[in-house]
Amino acid sequence: MNNISTIKKQGNAPVPLSILDWATTGKGFSAIEGIEKSIEMAKLADRRGFARYWVAEHHSMPAVSTSSPAVMLARLVGETKHLRLGAGGMMLPNFPPLVIAEQFGMLEAMAPGRIDLGIGRAPGTDGFTATAIRGMGSPGAENYMQQLEELFHFLDNDFPEGHPYKNKVWAVPGPGQDAQNGIERSMERPAVWLLGSSGHSAKIAGKLGLPFAFAAQLSPENLEGAFAVYRDNFQPSEILDKPHTLACFAVFAADTQEEALLETESYAHSMMRMMKGQSYVMPSPSELASFPYTQQDRYLMESWRSKMIYGTGQMVADGLNRGQQVSGADELMLVNLGHSPEKMVHSAKLIADAYQMPEL
Repeated sequence: MNNISTIKKQGNAPVPLSILDWATTGKGFSAIEGIEKSIEMAKLADRRGFARYWVAEHHSMPAVSTSSPAVMLARLVGETKHLRLGAGGMMLPNFPPLVIAEQFGMLEAMAPGRIDLGIGRAPGTDGFTATAIRGMGSPGAENYMQQLEELFHFLDNDFPEGHPYKNKVWAVPGPGQDAQNGIERSMERPAVWLLGSSGHSAKIAGKLGLPFAFAAQLSPENLEGAFAVYRDNFQPSEILDKPHTLACFAVFAADTQEEALLETESYAHSMMRMMKGQSYVMPSPSELASFPYTQQDRYLMESWRSKMIYGTGQMVADGLNRGQQVSGADELMLVNLGHSPEKMVHSAKLIADAYQMPEL
């Protein structure tokens, strides 16, 4: 019933390799430039045999332009041929389940068999912005399991008898619409993944028999533990007969290790700002050369840079291989995090070159 396990690796990568995109736009670059480069990176990933291209959901961050994964994915459907396209992820507490089911039903109708729906429970932003998205008094992550169940019912058009939505509300496009039009189940639902950076979502994914993607770009120290929780709690389902994991790492590859180090400075600086309650802004490396950092600033920056894999393309590939060996991940995903959109595209190319991923 699923095509998750049919994903193949390209070149000499140990497992299928994919890309997560934030449409990062550092100071000096516009959102237009950032999104243009994201489209360029997706085309590169399509040509070089990457397995998936996922778009993250973030809000109210000046350096990140992926506020609407579904909108970006709709454009990428027409720009790519081979990639599986998906959200990494949609933050379920931010939206009514019906809205997500409709958006990803439309994407599945446009690109049958190529759409992934990654579901997260974090807001993807700060508390004030989350309130603005959801509205005052709206439920948050505390109703996650109820929202998840409702989402699955909308995706499958299988609300139980007695449910108020039964034969009253349909996610369109979707199997409910096809049934109304006299077509029996011609449309499948997108491949659903649960996302997380701790053991909480890992346990839920295991019990539901869903594939699990771990955000090692945020907490690589929790990767092995979360995968262990997932595998220990896994129950076979119609989706999977055995556990299936993906580990996402923050990376940056450049022609030299020194250049990669400079680009990571911008990302580390932006994370330091966020940890201090400031807006997520990504200054240029040259601007940061004379920045008056405190000892605490430096500590926070280094704590975030230590979570990254950076250097030449081969150095990044070697680091990803180590991450896969330690975690046993079935798939790897990388998010290129630097200041320049053009250099982030180049980073993805260098990594593909290091893995000898051929042009398709």
